[in-house]
Amino acid sequence: MLLDPFKLTSRDKQVLTGLYLAKFDKLGLAKLGFDTFAEGMNVVGFALGGRPASIKNYRDEFDPLFPNNPRQGWHKRKRREYCMRIFEEYRGLDLDLFTSLIKSFVGYDQAAAFEAEKEEGESAYAKRLMTGAAAENYFEAVRHTVPDFEEMSSENTTRLGCGFDFRLTKQGEDRDFLAVEVKGLVQRFGGVSLTEKEHNVAARLADSYYLFVVRNFAEEPSHIIYRNPLHCGLSFARKERQVVQVSWQTNILNNSSQ
Repeated sequence: MLLDPFKLTSRDKQVLTGLYLAKFDKLGLAKLGFDTFAEGMNVVGFALGGRPASIKNYRDEFDPLFPNNPRQGWHKRKRREYCMRIFEEYRGLDLDLFTSLIKSFVGYDQAAAFEAEKEEGESAYAKRLMTGAAAENYFEAVRHTVPDFEEMSSENTTRLGCGFDFRLTKQGEDRDFLAVEVKGLVQRFGGVSLTEKEHNVAARLADSYYLFVVRNFAEEPSHIIYRNPLHCGLSFARKERQVVQVSWQTNILNNSSQ
């Protein structure tokens, strides 16, 4: 019987990702939307709240158990007990089921994916989700090293719909806060979009609004920070997109019966 996915620890998820990459190799990597192992491990490592090196270590641990992949891995050392426990329970998952499990770790939702993949494809949508989660966790890991954010507490507001991802405050100064919107780029450069809500809030908060861009997940992540991004030299072009939503409606009458 498989472990309950909702009870998996962060370490369990990292172990499972290593197992997935050892078992399915480049095919699994492509199903997640990544071009190279460096990119995949950087993104997934941060997305799961761990380190890219941990994902590689777990993959290397399982490599000797899958002779069809080209790596020897850690073939001269005994595998750890907790890794083998997960191996025995999940080794039989096929590519599609295992891929869905890995995607679920970063909030992949099949209903939302159905709409998104019409425009960008299923793998691209999953990769975008993972890259976003990776960028947010990267920010959490390094924010104390940023002079503007020193000695500030952080609240993750990603799911609150307030136009930024983190609210930073100093003790006793809750009314005065900094808003940080985090974006992730796979390469060193590329396009970054603000939603209409994010753009409006950035305009209102001005110098209290920061755009924190994590870039180069393809090789080695680093960051660049823009304070008051609408007035710091960046040029934002307005883009509009019309979305057609289909629904089905019926009427329930007073004399309806089952």
